[in-house]
Amino acid sequence: MSVDGALARVIRSAADRAARTEAEVCELCAARVAVEHPHLYDTGADEVRCVCGPCSVLFADDGAGEGRYRLVPRRRLRLPAVDTAVLGVPVGLVFFVPRADGTVTAQGPSPAGAMRWEVDAAAWQRLAATVAQLASMTPDVEALLVNTVRGLDEHWIVPVDDCYRMIALVRREWRGLSGGGRVWPAVEQFFKGLTERS
Repeated sequence: MSVDGALARVIRSAADRAARTEAEVCELCAARVAVEHPHLYDTGADEVRCVCGPCSVLFADDGAGEGRYRLVPRRRLRLPAVDTAVLGVPVGLVFFVPRADGTVTAQGPSPAGAMRWEVDAAAWQRLAATVAQLASMTPDVEALLVNTVRGLDEHWIVPVDDCYRMIALVRREWRGLSGGGRVWPAVEQFFKGLTERS
């Protein structure tokens, strides 16, 4: 056995382990999942979990999993401008999630992850009364995503996994105190990539 052969095997083995580690797997059955895959919202941990197609079918009915896991829908709907100033959140890149218990949270990205605020539920109800699409949102798993930063005026109903992707993007691209030159073009590209779907 040559040293080169042994070293090559070690390198290949490490590369294989890294590739297996990087491949996403279903968090219920450990099967590999495709790049585009369904997600479950874990109400107990307040987290989104990756799942394979067969496992997602188990949670298509709201009663499955005794309500702990909720299938994140695929719907994306572009809205006309929504006056979110009435909700009292002082940032222009934010998403609002109505919860099953009637509360509403707002979250905005930062270099350290998501910042979170509680929104006045009565103010949300008044806004939802004027924008019918907001009343149709599925609690916990759909969000009103807003971007009014740098002159943009984007308002979408999206699955919460889109919001977490946006938070990860901001965290990855943020530099210095103001974000640097990469974060805002990346956010604009994120919004350009959103497409309506039912």
